[in-house]
Amino acid sequence: MPVISSQYKPSGIFKNADVSTIFAGKLRKVEHSPYKRERIQISDGDFIDLDWSSSPSGNSKNLIVILHGLAGSTDRPYMRGMARAFNKNNWDAVGMNFRGCSEELNHHYRSYHAGASEDLAEVVSHLLTKQDYDKIALVGFSLGGNMLMKYLGENRSRPGNLIGAIGVSVPCDLAGSLGAINRNRNFLYSKRFEINLKQHLLARAVKFPTKLDKKLVASCKSLRDIDELYTSKAHGFKNADDYYQKNSAINFLEDIQIPVLMINALNDSFLSPGCYPTKIATASKYLHLETPRHGGHVGFVTTSDLYYHEKRAVEFIQSLTN
Repeated sequence: MPVISSQYKPSGIFKNADVSTIFAGKLRKVEHSPYKRERIQISDGDFIDLDWSSSPSGNSKNLIVILHGLAGSTDRPYMRGMARAFNKNNWDAVGMNFRGCSEELNHHYRSYHAGASEDLAEVVSHLLTKQDYDKIALVGFSLGGNMLMKYLGENRSRPGNLIGAIGVSVPCDLAGSLGAINRNRNFLYSKRFEINLKQHLLARAVKFPTKLDKKLVASCKSLRDIDELYTSKAHGFKNADDYYQKNSAINFLEDIQIPVLMINALNDSFLSPGCYPTKIATASKYLHLETPRHGGHVGFVTTSDLYYHEKRAVEFIQSLTN
């Protein structure tokens, strides 16, 4: 599919990448009904918490599955906003909290990472047993967007009623994205991620003292250090470079066989040039790439309660149901 010409035109201050990123991520308030939590046990004995919100009709036959980003959870405004948007269009919504991201440390030493598509596969399989949904779709933000794109392009079985997916601000070139985040202009963002992740790792070190040394955690000075010390090793990769190479969604996009929409803003300072797969999209029957000039990182602010990426996600998925 050719690259889509974006219609997103924010007003005034929201043309600034940092303003839109921070406002949407930290200051936006989303009025939405409380979730109903479901804890599922997965095949290796660990657990994943799912947060449900139903359509007003209460009898929807369609389900949207929503994945959060790095150090996120279903409580983030972007997660609640997307669930609300689909609920209003008669879709049930379920947010997937990755391992260790739902206020309780998961059982195992491993947690989650950008390519943990095996966990997504288990969640999707579980959802098929919950209710006889006619149609299922996926939305992933940032790290969660990379995970879902990898899942869709892998050589694995997927349900026949999975009709499409949307990725928002997808760092599909993980090494390139890390390089972008480590630039001086992103110092405050990267430091915030680093502090958050180190807090999680320190708690994990208390639970697994023979596997993780608190002093080594404290000595990490960057996201790459964390990936080198923990993310790669805990999940079976040789090192950080091996982790980035084997899990970058850019390596799986050509094999996707259902319609997907990727929305990556050109002024997203978290993304590198490799995160804009124009050539792949142009040659693909299924990948639709939209690259608005503005929007920052998951910051597609509008003057209404419905943000631009939410409107586009609903439009795109609804177009596949006709």
